[in-house]
Amino acid sequence: MDQPDDQEDLFQEIVLQLWKAYDSFKGESQFSTWMYRVAINTAIVYFKKEKKKPQQQSLNSDQIKDEEGNAQEREDQLKHFYRAVQQLDKIDKAIIFYQLEGYSHREIGVNLGISEVNARVKLNRAKEKLKQIIKKQGYGF
Repeated sequence: MDQPDDQEDLFQEIVLQLWKAYDSFKGESQFSTWMYRVAINTAIVYFKKEKKKPQQQSLNSDQIKDEEGNAQEREDQLKHFYRAVQQLDKIDKAIIFYQLEGYSHREIGVNLGISEVNARVKLNRAKEKLKQIIKKQGYGF
Protein backbone atom coordinates (compact mmCIF):
# COMPACT_ATOMS: atom_id res chain seq x y z
CA MET A 1 0.00 0.00 0.00
CA ASP A 2 3.08 2.17 -0.38
CA GLN A 3 2.27 3.16 -3.93
CA PRO A 4 0.15 6.28 -4.49
CA ASP A 5 -1.80 4.39 -7.17
CA ASP A 6 -2.78 1.72 -4.64
CA GLN A 7 -3.90 4.36 -2.16
CA GLU A 8 -5.97 6.06 -4.85
CA ASP A 9 -7.53 2.71 -5.84
CA LEU A 10 -8.52 2.02 -2.24
CA PHE A 11 -9.93 5.53 -1.84
CA GLN A 12 -12.02 5.10 -4.99
CA GLU A 13 -13.24 1.70 -3.80
CA ILE A 14 -14.30 3.20 -0.46
CA VAL A 15 -16.17 6.05 -2.17
CA LEU A 16 -17.89 3.53 -4.46
CA GLN A 17 -18.93 1.32 -1.54
CA LEU A 18 -20.21 4.34 0.41
CA TRP A 19 -22.29 5.33 -2.61
CA LYS A 20 -23.69 1.81 -3.02
CA ALA A 21 -24.42 1.41 0.70
CA TYR A 22 -25.95 4.86 1.27
CA ASP A 23 -29.49 3.45 1.20
CA SER A 24 -28.58 1.13 4.07
CA PHE A 25 -27.83 4.03 6.46
CA LYS A 26 -30.67 3.93 8.98
CA GLY A 27 -29.62 6.82 11.19
CA GLU A 28 -29.13 4.58 14.23
CA SER A 29 -25.62 5.97 14.63
CA GLN A 30 -23.84 9.10 13.57
CA PHE A 31 -23.27 9.36 9.84
CA SER A 32 -19.49 9.57 10.40
CA THR A 33 -19.55 6.32 12.39
CA TRP A 34 -21.45 4.57 9.60
CA MET A 35 -18.98 5.94 7.01
CA TYR A 36 -16.05 4.75 9.12
CA ARG A 37 -17.46 1.21 9.33
CA VAL A 38 -18.08 1.02 5.58
CA ALA A 39 -14.56 2.32 4.92
CA ILE A 40 -12.95 -0.16 7.33
CA ASN A 41 -14.89 -3.12 5.91
CA THR A 42 -14.01 -2.06 2.37
CA ALA A 43 -10.33 -1.75 3.28
CA ILE A 44 -10.33 -5.21 4.88
CA VAL A 45 -11.85 -6.77 1.77
CA TYR A 46 -9.43 -4.82 -0.43
CA PHE A 47 -6.38 -6.03 1.52
CA LYS A 48 -7.60 -9.63 1.45
CA LYS A 49 -7.86 -9.41 -2.33
CA GLU A 50 -4.40 -7.84 -2.53
CA LYS A 51 -2.90 -10.67 -0.47
CA LYS A 52 -4.20 -13.20 -2.98
CA LYS A 53 -2.61 -11.39 -5.92
CA PRO A 54 0.91 -12.53 -6.80
CA GLN A 55 3.52 -9.98 -5.88
CA GLN A 56 5.18 -8.31 -8.83
CA GLN A 57 8.92 -8.04 -8.81
CA SER A 58 11.55 -7.61 -11.43
CA LEU A 59 14.07 -10.37 -12.00
CA ASN A 60 17.58 -10.03 -13.31
CA SER A 61 19.07 -12.58 -15.73
CA ASP A 62 20.88 -14.53 -12.96
CA GLN A 63 17.63 -14.95 -11.05
CA ILE A 64 15.87 -16.15 -14.21
CA LYS A 65 18.58 -18.78 -14.80
CA ASP A 66 18.30 -19.93 -11.18
CA GLU A 67 14.52 -20.13 -11.50
CA GLU A 68 14.79 -22.24 -14.66
CA GLY A 69 17.19 -24.64 -12.93
CA ASN A 70 15.00 -24.83 -9.86
CA ALA A 71 11.88 -25.41 -11.98
CA GLN A 72 13.20 -28.76 -13.19
CA GLU A 73 14.14 -29.77 -9.65
CA ARG A 74 10.69 -28.80 -8.35
CA GLU A 75 9.06 -30.74 -11.16
CA ASP A 76 11.07 -33.83 -10.21
CA GLN A 77 10.12 -33.38 -6.57
CA LEU A 78 6.44 -33.13 -7.49
CA LYS A 79 6.64 -36.30 -9.60
CA HIS A 80 8.15 -38.20 -6.68
CA PHE A 81 5.57 -36.76 -4.31
CA TYR A 82 2.57 -37.63 -6.48
CA ARG A 83 3.95 -41.08 -7.21
CA ALA A 84 4.23 -41.62 -3.45
CA VAL A 85 0.71 -40.28 -2.80
CA GLN A 86 -0.69 -42.79 -5.31
CA GLN A 87 0.59 -45.58 -3.06
CA LEU A 88 -1.47 -44.40 -0.09
CA ASP A 89 -4.93 -45.76 0.72
CA LYS A 90 -7.99 -43.66 -0.18
CA ILE A 91 -8.42 -42.02 3.22
CA ASP A 92 -4.75 -41.04 3.49
CA LYS A 93 -4.84 -39.63 -0.07
CA ALA A 94 -7.91 -37.58 0.78
CA ILE A 95 -6.36 -36.25 3.97
CA ILE A 96 -3.14 -35.26 2.18
CA PHE A 97 -5.03 -33.49 -0.59
CA TYR A 98 -7.30 -31.70 1.89
CA GLN A 99 -4.16 -30.52 3.71
CA LEU A 100 -2.62 -29.31 0.45
CA GLU A 101 -5.80 -27.35 -0.27
CA GLY A 102 -5.42 -25.55 3.06
CA TYR A 103 -8.26 -27.22 4.97
CA SER A 104 -8.04 -27.07 8.76
CA HIS A 105 -8.03 -30.24 10.85
CA ARG A 106 -11.63 -29.51 11.80
CA GLU A 107 -12.68 -29.13 8.15
CA ILE A 108 -10.89 -32.33 7.20
CA GLY A 109 -12.66 -34.15 10.02
CA VAL A 110 -16.06 -32.81 8.99
CA ASN A 111 -15.52 -33.75 5.35
CA LEU A 112 -14.38 -37.27 6.23
CA GLY A 113 -16.85 -37.84 9.06
CA ILE A 114 -14.18 -38.15 11.75
CA SER A 115 -13.21 -36.02 14.74
CA GLU A 116 -10.77 -33.14 14.48
CA VAL A 117 -8.29 -35.00 16.71
CA ASN A 118 -8.60 -38.13 14.57
CA ALA A 119 -8.02 -36.04 11.43
CA ARG A 120 -4.86 -34.58 12.97
CA VAL A 121 -3.56 -38.04 13.94
CA LYS A 122 -4.39 -39.53 10.53
CA LEU A 123 -2.69 -36.59 8.78
CA ASN A 124 0.51 -37.07 10.78
CA ARG A 125 0.48 -40.79 10.05
CA ALA A 126 -0.14 -40.17 6.33
CA LYS A 127 2.79 -37.74 6.25
CA GLU A 128 5.00 -40.34 7.89
CA LYS A 129 3.91 -42.96 5.34
CA LEU A 130 4.71 -40.50 2.54
CA LYS A 131 8.21 -39.92 3.91
CA GLN A 132 8.87 -43.65 4.03
CA ILE A 133 7.53 -44.22 0.50
CA ILE A 134 9.61 -41.35 -0.89
CA LYS A 135 12.74 -42.69 0.81
CA LYS A 136 12.08 -46.13 -0.71
CA GLN A 137 11.79 -44.47 -4.13
CA GLY A 138 15.36 -43.29 -3.66
CA TYR A 139 14.50 -39.63 -3.29
CA GLY A 140 16.20 -38.72 -0.02
CA PHE A 141 15.41 -35.96 2.41
